[in-house]
Amino acid sequence: MRPFEYARPETEAEALAFLNDHGGNTAVLAGGTDLLNLLKADLLAPARVVDINGVDSLKGIHPVGQAFQPADTPKVGQTFLSADTLLIGALATLEEILDSPFTVEHESLRHVAEEHRAIQIQQMGTLGGDLCHLPNCWYFRNGYGLLGMENGRSLVEAGDNRHHAILGNRGPAKFTSASRFAPALIACGAQVRIAGPEPDVERWLPLEEFYMTPKTPRQGVTVLKPGQLLTHVAVPDLMGAHSASYEALELNGLDWPLAAAACCIDLDGDTVRTAKIVLGHVAPTPWIAREASQWLIGRRLDDATIERAAEIALEQAAPLKDNRYKVRIARTCIERALMKAAGVPVDMT
Repeated sequence: MRPFEYARPETEAEALAFLNDHGGNTAVLAGGTDLLNLLKADLLAPARVVDINGVDSLKGIHPVGQAFQPADTPKVGQTFLSADTLLIGALATLEEILDSPFTVEHESLRHVAEEHRAIQIQQMGTLGGDLCHLPNCWYFRNGYGLLGMENGRSLVEAGDNRHHAILGNRGPAKFTSASRFAPALIACGAQVRIAGPEPDVERWLPLEEFYMTPKTPRQGVTVLKPGQLLTHVAVPDLMGAHSASYEALELNGLDWPLAAAACCIDLDGDTVRTAKIVLGHVAPTPWIAREASQWLIGRRLDDATIERAAEIALEQAAPLKDNRYKVRIARTCIERALMKAAGVPVDMT
């Protein structure tokens, strides 16, 4: 691990000031469950680490009507945040998401938190850290960059690509997005607040627009620029709709999903009024299954419909030489997420 400066701000403005020194060659410390590994492996070498745990405005889970208000007038797109929008600070831990009375109606968030089968991660891991988690691709983690290249050649295509992308992988990026909460939040229509780089600058954007697929080694996996900070997540009131997530894990203990799916559906009896399905760990970004979601609308949600929607969602899959198995697993994740959202008991084994 290389030497670095350490700063612990107490306000958002102080945090942004610390992050903007050294030409933005800085790193954010929240739970630290992944940052410390990146530092020890010399995959990140920031001149300063900014510990944001002292910034109280980044904590808490509350409806907007009871919560800390970000600077100026918070907007989501052109719509004011309503009083019943759930505002989650970037420092909210997985344990807090599980324990909060305000997440009861957002079942998919609790499903994801429960699947982190390690008490240590639930206590220390933060929502903001999860959303910004860098890929778990073993080529990246062994120093070959986000694209897994050596001498201009893709190591992923020729090497072991069991856990790599089956969708959105036609470009140089073959890794899968590592965030476990992003599919559930995107399915529910979540927005995120980005502050900086200047203290008086902020913007809200849909979480699905937060992620990007890099085409060159110099690009990242999110739209965050040096000196910027993800501060809050806003989750709209589901208005009676139901959300669910399902992850396929190889191990019963701490593990990363082979594939995952989240959905948010609104039913009129057993007929689908609205639907959104989002896949995780199958593409360089959380993958919105738009055609499958649209196909569900107006149809009776039964076994045949669920199975067909899952098939539609994976019709464009382009598995690599070692990961064709992920297509079947991803379909199963969609089927089980839809069943959970509809209140159908799901065998979790």
